[in-house]
Amino acid sequence: MKLKLPDGLSIYYEHHFIDDSKYTLVFLNGLSQSTLSWFPIVQVLKNQFNIVLIDQIFQGQSDQKGEYRSFEQHAADVNQVLEKINAKRIVPVGISYGGAVAMRLLVNYPTTIEKAVLLSTFANRTPYFDFIGTSWRRALLSGGYELMLDVMLPAVLGQDYFFSPLIPIQDIQNARLLNKISSDSLMKLMDATENSGDYREDLKSVTVQVKVIHGSQDILTTPQMGQNIVDALPNAIFKLLSKKGHTLNLEAIPELITEIESFLKV
Repeated sequence: MKLKLPDGLSIYYEHHFIDDSKYTLVFLNGLSQSTLSWFPIVQVLKNQFNIVLIDQIFQGQSDQKGEYRSFEQHAADVNQVLEKINAKRIVPVGISYGGAVAMRLLVNYPTTIEKAVLLSTFANRTPYFDFIGTSWRRALLSGGYELMLDVMLPAVLGQDYFFSPLIPIQDIQNARLLNKISSDSLMKLMDATENSGDYREDLKSVTVQVKVIHGSQDILTTPQMGQNIVDALPNAIFKLLSKKGHTLNLEAIPELITEIESFLKV
């Protein structure tokens, strides 16, 4: 389904509701992901929770035109969707880029959120993180999304994944290319990261319980960056997944299902 936003752009979303009394999990994608990235996880959790999947503007089936959007603007778009479908008991589940959007939801729309799960994400940037981002930009400019993926995958998949991949690396590349995301859209998405500041002070206002999950082999958003989020939040717990990298919704499917289920049963 699509919702026309106040600026005229259309945002794509899916929702599967079973009971208003249950939590509504709102899945927010990583940089070049789409709603399909959550498919194996949603197939299990949709029998226990209400589910909302959203492609941010410039992602998936949402509009790819328009000006660059900040994380705050993306969060406002998500809130528009949640108001439209009258979602209750909201639990954002955001990975990486989507985790940054989820943090803005927590700060800017606090009365609508009951809990949150943040995966492989960041509230502050480091010089190493920024250098990786610069390498992605240069690859995109010189060789398009295909070359960017070649440069990106070693940073977003854990080392162990390359020795025993759940999905062959070439299949991952081919599936991402099928998203048909334009270089211009990717640049606008990366602009949001480049223009974001240190968000840790803002997180101090969040009162709900948050679970932060990172992989021990994540070189992009390192475990220390995850711990930084936990240290800033008044009511957060940290889970480190051994031998996992950045793309936890691919590398750690059963572990994530277990972590989400246990967190929401507390």
